[in-house]
Amino acid sequence: MWFGIISLFPEMLTALDYGITGRAQKEKLIEVTRWNPRDFTHDKYRTVDDRPYGGGPGMVMMAQPLQEAIHTAKKATKEKPCVVHLTPQGKKFTQAAASEFLAKKAVILVAGRYEGIDERLITLEVDEEWSVGDFVLSGGELAAMVMIDVITRLLPGALGHEDSAAEDSISCGLLKYPQYTRPENYQGLTVPEVLIGGNHKAIQHWRLKQSLGKTWLKRPDMLEKMQLSQEQQALLTEFRNETPSPEKES
Repeated sequence: MWFGIISLFPEMLTALDYGITGRAQKEKLIEVTRWNPRDFTHDKYRTVDDRPYGGGPGMVMMAQPLQEAIHTAKKATKEKPCVVHLTPQGKKFTQAAASEFLAKKAVILVAGRYEGIDERLITLEVDEEWSVGDFVLSGGELAAMVMIDVITRLLPGALGHEDSAAEDSISCGLLKYPQYTRPENYQGLTVPEVLIGGNHKAIQHWRLKQSLGKTWLKRPDMLEKMQLSQEQQALLTEFRNETPSPEKES
């Protein structure tokens, strides 16, 4: 999958060269290319922003440098890219949305700065607008890296184990069950016996129960969106009977 990023601070994006996204680049599962709008300005000061018409605080990114950067990015891929503007006004980016992005072979992510970008650039060039949450970042670079990381994890071969992405929290609609590793006893806290007993059916049963319970405790809004099976409902009821409710604890 091909990603092009338009950013005034392309150095920030080197974080993508590490970890899973870094390995995915080395293995040619993804390609990440960066363009700086300052390289497409037509004045000696490399001006990329100006004061907003109508007055107001801050500066607005100019359309021309961004548009030329986008046009250059489009020429760098054989696929027809989807141009995405990263903005708090966009649709909420979720795990489900990340899965839909897999159908897009190429994506150009426009990372805005300052008070935003000239609306005419959005009209002329942007296909979709996305947000990573209901908060305001200093720029779209962090949002771009979040989106690329989430999407990359879903690509076949990107993770060390083929089931890792499917078992991630959120992917299956539930939070992930608790995880343990060596030593078996750490500062008086021991690993649940079921995990060291070798009964894989019992382990699967325990993990599903813990996932349901954890979601009930921490993200009950997720459970409200799910249609639980009889088995899941029984496991959740079992967990709730064994655990103080969040309301009682508060």
